[in-house]
Amino acid sequence: MGLAQLQTIQKGLAILVGVFVFYTAATGPFEGLIQRALFLALVTALGFALYPLGAGKGWRPVGLAIDLALCAVVLAACGYVVWHYDEIMTSLPWATALDKALTVGLVLAVLELGRRTVGLIFPVLVLAGIGYALFGNLLPGPLRHRGFDTAFVTETIFLGDLGIWGMLTGVAATVIAAFVLFGALLLHSGGGQAFMDLAMRLGGRQPGGAAKIATIASGLFGMISGSAVANVATTGNFTIPMMIRLGYPRPFAAAVEAVASTGGQIAPPIMGAAAFVMAEILGVPYTTIILGAIVPAVLFYASVFVTVHFVAIKRGLAIVPEDELPAWKAILAPRRVAPILCALGGLGIGIWLGRSIATAAFYGVVGLLIAFVVTEAGRLSPRQMVAKIVDGLEDAGKGLVIIGVLLAGAQILVSMINLTGIGVTLSSLIVSMAGDSVPLVALIVGLVCLIMGMGLPTTAAYVLVAAVLAPAMTAVGVDPLAAHLFVFYFATISVITPPVCVAVFVGSGIAGTNWLPAAGHAVRLGAVTYLVPFLLLLYPGMLLQGGPLAIADALMGGAALVLAVPALLVGAALTGSRLLDTAILLVVIGLAIWPNPVTPLLALALLIGAFKLGQRQKGAIA
Repeated sequence: MGLAQLQTIQKGLAILVGVFVFYTAATGPFEGLIQRALFLALVTALGFALYPLGAGKGWRPVGLAIDLALCAVVLAACGYVVWHYDEIMTSLPWATALDKALTVGLVLAVLELGRRTVGLIFPVLVLAGIGYALFGNLLPGPLRHRGFDTAFVTETIFLGDLGIWGMLTGVAATVIAAFVLFGALLLHSGGGQAFMDLAMRLGGRQPGGAAKIATIASGLFGMISGSAVANVATTGNFTIPMMIRLGYPRPFAAAVEAVASTGGQIAPPIMGAAAFVMAEILGVPYTTIILGAIVPAVLFYASVFVTVHFVAIKRGLAIVPEDELPAWKAILAPRRVAPILCALGGLGIGIWLGRSIATAAFYGVVGLLIAFVVTEAGRLSPRQMVAKIVDGLEDAGKGLVIIGVLLAGAQILVSMINLTGIGVTLSSLIVSMAGDSVPLVALIVGLVCLIMGMGLPTTAAYVLVAAVLAPAMTAVGVDPLAAHLFVFYFATISVITPPVCVAVFVGSGIAGTNWLPAAGHAVRLGAVTYLVPFLLLLYPGMLLQGGPLAIADALMGGAALVLAVPALLVGAALTGSRLLDTAILLVVIGLAIWPNPVTPLLALALLIGAFKLGQRQKGAIA
């Protein structure tokens, strides 16, 4: 098969996936298993086309044969489920030899695509889960279970809606798919350039302007992106060279981009697609998740800005020249802002009318397309406008491959965790080890989340830690939403935490520098994020709960940390005495995390007082 033919197949399948998503968002999804089976069939077929085995190598014909065989098995398995939908849903079918063969082929195909897209760690975890279900009865101690045969495991994975066709695959095939389409069309209609221009204008003329541009741009892109690593690769190709050109150290440039891109994953409205999964797991409205995530996301980006600002002042980092910044007139031109405003407006109207989240996303797409056509009429030909829309459909289809494959694989792992009860077992072990102490349980869970999340994309990492570790938090009385956001944040920031800090690896590659110093800068830039999850446990107001006083308390405590932690790590001068500054900042941090209604106010007052004292001393010297 020639390269041109392969590219044609890739484009055609990607557009087909995009059209499928658009159609089902507009008309409503098919029956549960049918929607999920059709979606998985499409994204896996596209996946084998996008990630061919042995591409560019002499044994590619063998790889092509394997790809075609795996693809055929997936199509047969998905077609079997669609054809036997009524039987599967209305009875409890026994697993036949054919069912077992289709299950093995389908699981192998999904895991092989997972290996090609995100590496070996994820499929190994899923295989370990299946192996544990089959052979866990051979283990000693508390990890032992009664054991399950191949027939029962097949029925769990394939012949029901708890295995591969479960909730995670369902969310991927409906809500997440609709929002990926929404984001892809938004970027292709000019939203991407609008985000970049806005970031340049807002941050470019401040101290550390190029780094602040990277922070704003990566945050805006990351809010509609499902992967921190993909976000680094996209915006980093613009922001990192700009920072290096203006004299920023290469490791620092790589770290800024990696941290800012990671922050986009914890920022509403999509949160790397985890917001929708979290809403389904907790059984709460999507808006509850979004409201609970607003304050932590604001604190994250405020801390990155403050850190960049302190570093810029200390090192004298250059601002962006005025002639390189876009004019406000160009940024606010109707053809730039109308598609974004209409897209958000359509989304808001859909939610206000009480429609499903997928349908609300469709309303947003319709508003976006109408505004795009109206504002570009006369500037672009109909052919050019159609080409941009088709490109958006194509990008959405390609973007759904990784999400669809990972969530299908994650659903297999979750079904095995639930089947064997290993999640409950590990939670009990953690609680017994920590002696019912919330701080100690939280510390253990946070460390384990960092380890388990390493090398995994945002959503897959969250699903894994939510199934295994969140129950340990709720077992000691932590609010379920706080518990899930806690594990989500730690699993997410594993991509900037050494040693497997994949976002830093990508940023360092673009910057042409060693990853180790970049990882050091990344941990410093994202330091507050390691503390924010604990604030969720200390202050109910962090989730916008508990009333106005509780929210004000949380905001003051968070603001004190956002200012004090970067100042301490960067060595910012407050009073002129390094020793006194360090003591003051340590006291401020201690007060900010002390669970008392008065201490956050005292922390802020102390910090402001030290800052005023430093200003007065500088004025006296001058």
